[in-house]
Amino acid sequence: MAFYKVAGASEYLAITGYNVRDIKLAKKAFVFPGQRCTKFDMSPVNYTFEVQAMSAEKLPFILPAVFTIGPRADDTDSLLRYAKLISPHDKLSNHVKELVQGVIEGETRVLAASMTMEEIFRGTKSFKQEVFEKVQLELNQFGLIIYNANVKQLVDVPGHEYFSYLGRKTQQEAANQAKVDVAEARMKGEIGSKERDGHTKQNAAKIDAETKIYSTQRDGEGKKAEAKVKAEVKIFENKREAEVAEANAELAMKKAEWQRQAKVAEVEAAKAVAMRDAELQMEVERRNALRETEKLKAELLSKTLVDYEMKVQEANWELYKRQRAAEGLLYEQEKLAEGQKAVAEAARFARQQEAEGELYAKKKEAEGLVALAQAQKQYLSALLEALGGDYAASRDYLMINSGTYQDIARLNAEAVRGLQPKISVWTNGGNSGDAAADGGAMKEVAGVYKMLPPLFKTVHEQTGMLPPAWMGKMAEPPVV
Repeated sequence: MAFYKVAGASEYLAITGYNVRDIKLAKKAFVFPGQRCTKFDMSPVNYTFEVQAMSAEKLPFILPAVFTIGPRADDTDSLLRYAKLISPHDKLSNHVKELVQGVIEGETRVLAASMTMEEIFRGTKSFKQEVFEKVQLELNQFGLIIYNANVKQLVDVPGHEYFSYLGRKTQQEAANQAKVDVAEARMKGEIGSKERDGHTKQNAAKIDAETKIYSTQRDGEGKKAEAKVKAEVKIFENKREAEVAEANAELAMKKAEWQRQAKVAEVEAAKAVAMRDAELQMEVERRNALRETEKLKAELLSKTLVDYEMKVQEANWELYKRQRAAEGLLYEQEKLAEGQKAVAEAARFARQQEAEGELYAKKKEAEGLVALAQAQKQYLSALLEALGGDYAASRDYLMINSGTYQDIARLNAEAVRGLQPKISVWTNGGNSGDAAADGGAMKEVAGVYKMLPPLFKTVHEQTGMLPPAWMGKMAEPPVV
């Protein structure tokens, strides 16, 4: 059955399950079987922290802060993120508190490390605003918003009483200034009383001289103190510049290391892609080789089966012809025996037995041919399988086994046996002087006629034929 759920004024319903693609948020809805409904509170919560940070001068301090944080109610995407990530946990649980505290502490420490203690102390408002903005950027991914942030006064870390020392310094300076003022007032009163008592002009001049000397001394002390303060400020500035340079060098080293790691990761990724491509290419080639092997096996098997079927058909045809011939012969003998039945019954019976015997022999011969064909089929199949489907190797084996190569060699040897080649060397007695004396056309004709005698002799020796009489007569060979 479906149930109707209603959320409170500061609550939302988160529905998941059947017919809900991701998560559904509503203030009221029907919950059907196969669905799960969770109710979560939208009220903000106060989180109190004491963040321990360190300024740019490496002076530690404690920053007490109170943040009022809750889900962002005016943004649907933020509500979905809050429902997925935060609502399954109790808002006051350590899990949520540690999550928020980690974000606040991280951003506060990063910001404090970029500011001096004096900048943090004097610019508390701007420091609070920057912390507020940076923390809010991190909390957006959880669907949270900071409703209020209250940063209290900075507190010293035990063992580092920076603010206490500043307070004591201010009090001591005020006390010293009060003592000076009292002494000056007392001195002026005494001088006045002495003047009123009728000091002589000499004493007054003496007092004026002493006053000038005191003023000069005061001015010298003031200039000396000012020079000392300037020197201390210069030393502090130099230390600060050295620390900044050291921090910049460290940052540059870290950036170089990060860039090196990024380049190494890119190279490793490219090599991994190339290796994977090579593996896939090898797999494709292996599959192609398997496919070609199976194709060749199928072709060889088909050819062998066709040869077998042809031999079987030929054997059946031979058997049929012999059966028909035997039947015809039997029919002829039966007719002849019927014509001569009255004359030679015994001869007819003998001939009939002879015909039946011949028919039986022919049948046995046909059965032998069929059995031989079957055996040859099994032999060829077993031989092809033993040689791994290699048709060329099967052919070579059969030719060697049947003596075909030996017969070919014997026939070649018989063909060249008895040959007695003759080599004739002819010279025409020509020389360079005669060639130069002959004309161009006659030279070519003379060359043709010089070629004819050796040609006719070679034809006569090889075939026994002589040229016609009109072309010339060959000289008789000398008698030895």
